[in-house]
Amino acid sequence: MGWRHPKNYISSHLPDYPPNLPDWLSSSLTCRDEKVKWEVAKLNVLYVSAHFCFYQAFYHTHETRPMPTIKKEYETYLYFTTDLFEKSGPGRDKFTVQVEDLGEDLRASIIVAMPSNERTPLITTVVVGTQRQRYAHSTLRRFCTIALTSSFVIVLLLFLLPIDLLPSSQQHKDSNSLDKYLPWSSPYPHESWPQSQGLSYEHLQQVLLQTPIEEKAREWSQYYAAGPHLAGKNLSQALWTRERWQEWGVSASIATYDVYINYPVGHRLALLQKNLSSTLDPYTKDGEDVYEVQYECSLEEDVLEEDSTTGLENRVPTFHGYSANGNVTAQYVYVNFGTYEDFEDLVKANISLEGKIALVKYGGIFRGLKVKRAQELGMIGTVIYTDPQEDGMLPGDPTTPGYPSKPGVPREDPSYSTPQIPSLPISYQDALPLLKALNGHGPKASDFNEFWQGGGLGYKGVEYNIGPSAGNVVLNLVNEQEYTTTPLWNVIGIINGTIADEVVVIGNHRDAWIAGGAGDPNSGSSILNEVIRSFGAALDQGWKPLRTIVFASWDGEEYALIGSTEWVEEYIPWLSHAAIAYLNVDIGTRGPRFTSAASPLLNKSIYEATSLVLSPNQTTPGQTIRDLWDGHIRTMGSGSDFTAFQDFAGIPSTDFGFGGSHNDPVYHYHSNFDSSYWMDKYGDPGFHYHIAMTKLCGLFIASLVESPIIAFNATDYALGLATYLQSVVTLANASKHDSIRSISFTPLTHAVAALRTATAAFDARAESLSQQIQQGVPWWKWWQKAKLYYEVQTVNAKYKYLERQFLHPEGLDGRSWFKHVVFAPGLWTGYSGATFPGLVECVQGADGEGVRRWSGIIEGIVRKATGSLG
Repeated sequence: MGWRHPKNYISSHLPDYPPNLPDWLSSSLTCRDEKVKWEVAKLNVLYVSAHFCFYQAFYHTHETRPMPTIKKEYETYLYFTTDLFEKSGPGRDKFTVQVEDLGEDLRASIIVAMPSNERTPLITTVVVGTQRQRYAHSTLRRFCTIALTSSFVIVLLLFLLPIDLLPSSQQHKDSNSLDKYLPWSSPYPHESWPQSQGLSYEHLQQVLLQTPIEEKAREWSQYYAAGPHLAGKNLSQALWTRERWQEWGVSASIATYDVYINYPVGHRLALLQKNLSSTLDPYTKDGEDVYEVQYECSLEEDVLEEDSTTGLENRVPTFHGYSANGNVTAQYVYVNFGTYEDFEDLVKANISLEGKIALVKYGGIFRGLKVKRAQELGMIGTVIYTDPQEDGMLPGDPTTPGYPSKPGVPREDPSYSTPQIPSLPISYQDALPLLKALNGHGPKASDFNEFWQGGGLGYKGVEYNIGPSAGNVVLNLVNEQEYTTTPLWNVIGIINGTIADEVVVIGNHRDAWIAGGAGDPNSGSSILNEVIRSFGAALDQGWKPLRTIVFASWDGEEYALIGSTEWVEEYIPWLSHAAIAYLNVDIGTRGPRFTSAASPLLNKSIYEATSLVLSPNQTTPGQTIRDLWDGHIRTMGSGSDFTAFQDFAGIPSTDFGFGGSHNDPVYHYHSNFDSSYWMDKYGDPGFHYHIAMTKLCGLFIASLVESPIIAFNATDYALGLATYLQSVVTLANASKHDSIRSISFTPLTHAVAALRTATAAFDARAESLSQQIQQGVPWWKWWQKAKLYYEVQTVNAKYKYLERQFLHPEGLDGRSWFKHVVFAPGLWTGYSGATFPGLVECVQGADGEGVRRWSGIIEGIVRKATGSLG
């Protein structure tokens, strides 16, 4: 059946269709009055529209409805429209047509809206028919439409869902976008993930291995070691360092802190003997003892003609950081290494200490602890011979414990945290007359236990008598210091990574006690510069790290780790959230033997990095540093800039470098002989070990920065805890006190075992993800890619925060600044690390209640750490 014109089709069924126009409407179409003509035109449109509505109703219903019914409706419609238009002549106001429900089957109406007056017609409803369905199977079509629309909405939601669920959307909103999660996009931090951005990881490694050169390392070393650079007196070096880093493409700035420190003004140490011929007034007994100088200590090191550093006019006089001012004269006592146990041995031997001056050997513990214990026992001065170690009781500025030393901050009285008796370091040469003057006075060191044995000056006539010195033989110790609050300058460089809240920090301190410091600290300074220059070369080739790298040149380390501690205290909220690890490079090179200390989380990365760098002292071609190293990694203690990171902030840290042994050239620690001349001739001729360390540091940092999954091993941590706990149990079982031996460590042992199980499972999960990353995911499996990245981020966050789980907010007993329950410097060792320090100190102090308390604290922390890996 073909198409039929509507008019003809309807006319064949209905008479008088369409009806004629009203006479007035027909005649008005030729009217010259434009206003009338315009109104008539509108009426004509409505007339035609009305008939079209009827046609639509008729056409779609004539096959389903009886023709008599349609004819009756048409007659009604015809009557209505004729009457309607005759009443709507020229001059009527505007009107509208509206369709609404008027019949059982047919829905339509025509409504004329006119001014409300006596000629306005009533609204009339006329049934004209139902609308015919346009398509067959309309129900199926409607269902399909709804289904397709719903599917589109669901798919759209699935695309949008990762934006709210994935960790990157919560942690990196600044770089997140919708198209990142579309099927043709990567959910990873950058397009080449898990490969390095701009360079492949293998290419980056080659840049870090090939860029460092010996000539540059020597140039940087000679600059830093060319003269004095005490803390707070090396601004020119700070500015120079910042400029070099900026030249190499690293954004660098200077962080300034106003700290309380001291500088030497004057000093004296003399061996005096009372003149027996001096007399007192026989009646009043008044008068003064007259002393003659037996030996005047030079308090100077020899000047070597071949070593210009030793003869600098502005070389730094000998002094101790934070030593007290004073002028004291008294008998003196030899106290071995000045450890807590050494002083206990003297007390048990009834050696008079009160009012005396201590003569103590360098070594074993912090020199500050030697002075501290002497002060506690009533001694009035301390003389330390040979090279001293760092002094101070707590890291950082003693007037601002726990918060940064910024201008205007409140400051505490330092007398509670710094020594109150004067002290001086002296040389080997100056110590000999003092030791000889003790010969024959008091017991000998050989009369004490094994820790007092081994003195090496017997061939010089020293018998190692304890003293006190003869009643008429005294020491006069004068120490004059200027205390001041002065700026310190940390140089901070940064290479921003794609992931902003995952940060690796590497640092070295720039300041030195002496004029020189080619080994301590500026071998590390030279190495750090070459590391930065190498990363700068990678930046020039288009590389951008996955994670952020922060470089630090610390000031004030020698006093009390001030620069690094103040910086950590200032940025502790950010570091707690973002820091992954800290690499410390202090004495980078002073010999051919590699040593390392680290948090167990980093052991795996250290082994891998040392396996990639060739050793300078190969006995067989191709030997790496790892091949010639015994693999021993010490626990972290204190004594360098890692302390605030590891012990205060809970950031996994490591410190490694090349040292020496008894068979290597003697290294003069904290001496003017630690000079560029010594380094060139003895320490590292050719600077090959400087370059090996540069390569090692660069590769170690690169592995932490570029590995999609952070290169940690949690199982090593749990194994370490089990070893440390066994040491505590052994120590407790050997106690002389029943109250300690009877304590059970079973709950803590079970907690550590549970952690061991959890860490093994967690490391296996991380390895599985690593394999998935290496296998890759097809682009069209976009949700699988997003899920993989989500899992990687989750694992990385748990690795990042694992070390922080072992922080105890209240800190150690009597040392609240130290927050870590696993690692801290020993209470009476200082420099060397102690494990489970709170627990061990209570065992050693026979404090049964304290042992139970700390055992409970550690057990709770270990279980919390276990839960964090779930």
